[in-house]
Formats: sequence, structure tokens, C-alpha cells
Amino acid sequence: MSIFFSVVNLDNSIVDLETLQALYENRAQSDELEKIEKHGKSSKERENAKSLDKPEQFLYELSLIPNFSERVFCILFQSTFSESICSIHRKLELLQKLCEMLKSGAGVMQVLGLVLAFGNYMNGGNRTRGQADGFGLDILPKLKDVKSSDNSRSLLSYIVSYYLRNFDEDAGKEQCIFPLPEPQDLFQASQMKFEDFQKDLRKLRKDLRACETEAGKVYQVSLEEHIQPFKDNMEKFINQAKIEQENEEKSLTEAHKSFLETAAYFCMKPKMGEKEVSPHAFFSIWHEFSSDFKDLWKKENKLILQEKVKEAEEVCRQKKGKSLYNIKPRHDSGIVRMDCIIIIIIIIISLLTFFLFILFVFHMYIILTYLVIYF
Repeated sequence: MSIFFSVVNLDNSIVDLETLQALYENRAQSDELEKIEKHGKSSKERENAKSLDKPEQFLYELSLIPNFSERVFCILFQSTFSESICSIHRKLELLQKLCEMLKSGAGVMQVLGLVLAFGNYMNGGNRTRGQADGFGLDILPKLKDVKSSDNSRSLLSYIVSYYLRNFDEDAGKEQCIFPLPEPQDLFQASQMKFEDFQKDLRKLRKDLRACETEAGKVYQVSLEEHIQPFKDNMEKFINQAKIEQENEEKSLTEAHKSFLETAAYFCMKPKMGEKEVSPHAFFSIWHEFSSDFKDLWKKENKLILQEKVKEAEEVCRQKKGKSLYNIKPRHDSGIVRMDCIIIIIIIIISLLTFFLFILFVFHMYIILTYLVIYF
């Protein structure tokens, strides 16, 4: 009875979706159901016939729920559609964001500008390589391997240090912003395939059509008391799902176009045997570079913070030393301070003396007046 109520009234609080999934996968098929019904009829005709076992009896009772298979298929698809379409949406949105940031992000442009400038400087004695207008992306992961003459630091560490100390006003502070796309975002993008997006969207479209067909069967054969709220709920869901499906198909087309434009912007060419640059080939380069850059960026930020702390401590030390120097006994400000105290004490003593004198005079006046009156 609870399963009947849950399926007919779309109430997952009684029977959850996982249980419905298990019931749907283990439901009796048409040939099995035919045998169960046949056995049930024969058992009624014979007095000593063996009744159905509990599993068969349960499957038979499920078959009595109006359009159980069609209803549960629609319910399960509705529960998974939103998660599937949202997953595709998030991935395409991330892809678009990364392409936009790589093409026009201020931090990215500044970092790439430094790579080009330092590369030209290092190749200054070479006429062909010392005046380059650009470089291939495959250079970026190799910057950490270019070492100084004493092998103490890499070219990448110098670029990171120069960027933070000359381009980032918030270097060494909490609000300091990483100039490149985050490594984890680039890694996620490197795992994406446009073929997978197309495959997933085709499957969703196919399943959505199947859901619409199954829901139509329920509308046609269900009794009036069993058709709602299923019909209103499914019609609303299917209409909204079609809109979301079309939107993501458009987003996929736009993301694909944006990616190819970004790859062309960086003069990235497809590998031998490939028709176009793949997200894996493009974003893997950026992922490695961004990971190396961020490790050094964190260390340099920490170093800058330590330097600022030392500077602040030095300033405080100098101010403290100056303050101690100001309170020496022979210093003018010290003498003035002692003179002020002495003057205040003298004024207080004078005022007390004057007050006592006035009090003495007042008492003498009263005594004399008394003597005059009575004598």
C-alpha cells in the first residue's frame, strides 16, 4: 500500500528513490508476470494448489499498481536529469571562464609579458632569438628548468618574484590574488572532451523523449483518480527539461567555438593525426605552468610578508630607541617636566598658606566683635 501511494502520488518521503530504483530494476518482466498470473488463476481453481511464494506475490502486487513501470521510469529520470544537466552546465561554464581569462586576464597578460621580456633579454646576443614577438606555449612548463649561473634559482622563480614586487600592490597580504587560472580548474578542463559532452547530451535527449512517451502512456490508460498529480508534474518537468536541454546544446556549441579561438589565439596547433586541438593537450600545458607558478608564488608571498614584518619591527625599534633617548635626565624636555612639577607644588603651598591666613583673620574678626558687644 505504501509503494502504491508513493508511486501514484509522487511522494518520495514514503519510499525513497534508491528503493524505487531497486524495485524498477527487479520488476517482473512480461513473460514472468504471465507465468505468475497463470499460476494464480490455477491455484484458485484447485483447492490444494500451492500458493505463490513471497517474492512472486510481491512482484504480482507491484504489477497491480497502475502503470508501475512507466511511472517509475519517469520519476527516476526526473530525479537524475537535473543533476546531469547541471554537471554539464558547470563544466561548460568553467571552460568558458578559463578561455576568457587566458585570452584577456590582466594577470595572465602581465606574466606572459615578463616571460617574453626576460626571454628576449637572455637571448639578447642572438639576433634571431633575442627580438622575438612571442613564444610557443610549450615553453611555459620548461621555465622552472632554466637555472641561474650559480644554479641558486630558476627563471620561473625570478619571474614570480619580479611580478609580485613590481606589478602586485597587495603582495604579501591576504588579499593578494593569484594572477593565473587555478591549477585545479585547469586540471579539470584538461580532462574534458567535447565528444563526451555531445554523447551525454544525446543520451539525455533520447531519455527525455522516452520519458515523454512513457508519461503519455500513463495519461492515456490511467483512471481519473490516478492521473494527478503525475500529469501536471510531468508536463511541467518535460517542458522545462526541453528548454534546459536546448540551452546546454547551445552552450556546448559556444564553448567549443570559444576554446578553438583561444587555442588559435595562442597559436596552438593540433597534434599529428588530430583534426583540432584537444582540451587535454591545451590545458595540460597551462596546468603544469600554473601549478609551478603557484608553488613559487606562495613562497615569495610568504617571504615578502616576512620582510614587511621585519621592516615594521625595525621601525618600532627605532621609535622605541628615540623615546628612551627623550627621557634622559639632562634632556631639555626632562628638565621642563621637572620644573613644571616644582612650580605646581609651590603654587599649591602658596594657596594653602593664603587660605589659612584668611581663616585666621576671619576668626580674629569674630573674637573682636564679640568683645566689643559684651564689654
